[in-house]
Amino acid sequence: MRMLYLALAPILALILPSALSAQECSRDAMVVFDGSGSMSEMGFNQLSEPRIFEARRALRMVMPRLDGLRRIGLMIYGPGAGATCENIELRFPPIPDASGPVIDAVEALQPDGETPLTEAVRRAAALLANDGGTGDVVLVTDGKETCGGAPCELAAYLAKEHPGLKVHVIGYKVRGERFLWDKEASNDYTDAQSPARCLAEQTGGQYISAETVEQLVAALQVTLGCPLYGMLDPAD
Repeated sequence: MRMLYLALAPILALILPSALSAQECSRDAMVVFDGSGSMSEMGFNQLSEPRIFEARRALRMVMPRLDGLRRIGLMIYGPGAGATCENIELRFPPIPDASGPVIDAVEALQPDGETPLTEAVRRAAALLANDGGTGDVVLVTDGKETCGGAPCELAAYLAKEHPGLKVHVIGYKVRGERFLWDKEASNDYTDAQSPARCLAEQTGGQYISAETVEQLVAALQVTLGCPLYGMLDPAD
């Protein structure tokens, strides 16, 4: 299913935004963006350039297509004074035509710090819950929680207390715990998935793995582009 979507993505990018503009897209969305230090990594972990460079390119491609479809907000975690787990910043709540502010914020971002993804998602979900009780949180992350949070516990809480919310998780170039130089050996290093996957599975959202800019673009369109874009099977 994913391969079919990726093959159709260039065509869908041209025809879907205009078709969707006439449809109701009332669910607000919050992007929770990983700005931790690992977003600037490259080298032995099979990254030819820092993830943040590719994420910026993907957002520049996707965000303008979404203007006029729904309100989108932005939460960033990682960089900040002391590079501690407290560094979670709400850049802005859901606003219309958010492409400019989102792109500008990520362009200026200098990755640093830890990965308090659970708390960042909790805050984004709380903001949506307080503003109507429905909406979509889209977490863009390259790895695991490093600040003691329990994403699966949060997922269970959200599913029970806020059934109108969905959390989508995009695992971008997630890497496993160990790298084996022997390519013939069993090696799940580049096939790893974020432990945050349960946030999507338990709230009715989608977990999407992405390894290329093109796949990240497709994943962002699927998760941010209103329900009609939801063309990937969560199990893929």
